[in-house]
Amino acid sequence: MILGGVCTRACAYCNVEHGRPGPVDLDEPSRIAKAVRALELDYVVITSVDRDDLEDGGADAFTETITAIRKLSPACKIETLIPDFSGRDAPLHAVLSTRPDVLNHNIETVRSLYRHVRPGGNYERALRVLDRARHHQPTVPTKSGLMVGLGETWNELLETLSDLRRVGCAILTIGQYLQPSSANLPVARYYHPDEFAALKETAVNLGFGHVESGPLVRSSYHAAEQSEAFAATSPIINGD
Repeated sequence: MILGGVCTRACAYCNVEHGRPGPVDLDEPSRIAKAVRALELDYVVITSVDRDDLEDGGADAFTETITAIRKLSPACKIETLIPDFSGRDAPLHAVLSTRPDVLNHNIETVRSLYRHVRPGGNYERALRVLDRARHHQPTVPTKSGLMVGLGETWNELLETLSDLRRVGCAILTIGQYLQPSSANLPVARYYHPDEFAALKETAVNLGFGHVESGPLVRSSYHAAEQSEAFAATSPIINGD
């Protein structure tokens, strides 16, 4: 996670500290690239806190980090898990200009719960990020993640799956929400593994190239394997 440990938003499910972030650490991209090389990583996921205080939403930090990693570890594949950049195209296009191997932006929850669960976000804006990414750089597969157990209905989950496919989302993760602290939202219900299997079947039938669905699945869960499985089984990237 780049750009510090303080987020400008306060999502009710998230345990990351929120408030006023400090200045951007200009040496961070170089340090991350050196760490990737030292650890001999072949796949990394670069994400960040939301930085609504920055004019570019932190896009420059993403591009510089990706560039630095590729300079030292050219064979390493890179997935970016990006914020919504407040819906602005320029920061999104900047990240896409580096051609990450996967562009991830999590939808997180269903439309009706957004104001309560993710007050700084917007459901339609999240979908637009994925849609615009697909159209701007169609060779980069898009990915999203969905939590269950926050109070949504089954039909709302199915609607969200359909919405994600409508904007060409190619890779999907579905996992159980777990309350990270007493200050966060409580779990409304726990889903049975059979329900996760049913959601996966529905998603695959809708046309997702690869789906991970289970109680302990998280956005970066087996990210390298997800990317490889998608590439092996999906001849049309980001197809409708």
